Amino acid sequence: MGILDGRVAIVTGAGRGIGREHALELARQGAAVVVNDYGVTLAGEKTDSPADALVAEIEAMGGRAVANGADVADFAQAADMIAQAIESFGGLDILVNNAGFVRDRMLVNCSEEEWDAVIRVHLKGHFAPLRHAGAYWRDEAKAGRPRQARVINTSSGAGLQGSIGQTTYSAAKGGIATMTLVAAAEMGRYGVLVNAIAPVARTRMTEGAFPEMMAGVDGGFDRMDPANNSPIVAWLASTDCEISGRVIEIEGGQICLEEGWRHGSKVDLGRRWEASEVGDAMREMVASGVAPEPVYGTR
Repeated sequence: MGILDGRVAIVTGAGRGIGREHALELARQGAAVVVNDYGVTLAGEKTDSPADALVAEIEAMGGRAVANGADVADFAQAADMIAQAIESFGGLDILVNNAGFVRDRMLVNCSEEEWDAVIRVHLKGHFAPLRHAGAYWRDEAKAGRPRQARVINTSSGAGLQGSIGQTTYSAAKGGIATMTLVAAAEMGRYGVLVNAIAPVARTRMTEGAFPEMMAGVDGGFDRMDPANNSPIVAWLASTDCEISGRVIEIEGGQICLEEGWRHGSKVDLGRRWEASEVGDAMREMVASGVAPEPVYGTR
């Protein structure tokens, strides 16, 4: 018996890396899984999808799964993916938004095409499946059939603290973190809980950028193994989870509850400011406030 027995999940970008481990862990915990993988290289170029092979692996261990090749940032294809889950397994309870790729550049070297591609796959690729799944869950709730639905989005430390050379990726992942907060606030009335993870793990995205940090270990606990993230995702996907609107960073055996933007020091004159007055007030607030964590790559 697993903590997800009888539940139905979609995992996007599930063919490799962290997404693959999520799909395997959800299946081990009893969920039927729609294995989505569009089949792209690290830079987003089309290639063969490993989704069918992963479905066969899940079925070989006694689980239930179907393959899906949707481009999750395509609005119509995302809708069809949600429909496939419902038609294949009778409903949908869990959405794990994981798909993405990188095109790392310093800000002044980033092209418009690179910006659009990364924002599209990460930000729109989270929005489109969540929008269609959310509409299904809303309709089910209004029809008196509420599902204890769970959404796990994928942000990143780059989106929370920033990362040198990853302007587009950081912007997209920051947007996902904020989307998570809004979705949690809007969809709670329908029984939907929405959280995000910020995984630190060895993947195609991180091996090139942080080779020393991501290197495997000879014996002992491998902190960068992508499978370390998946038990946390499985719990967030379960009915035992009652939290919503939070971002959890995962690194090896450590889980950290991220604390995002909060109102800090303030000065209220009760009238419109003069430009000449702003400098001293701003310097005083910055001096008395909590310093932001340094951007990755500047430490």
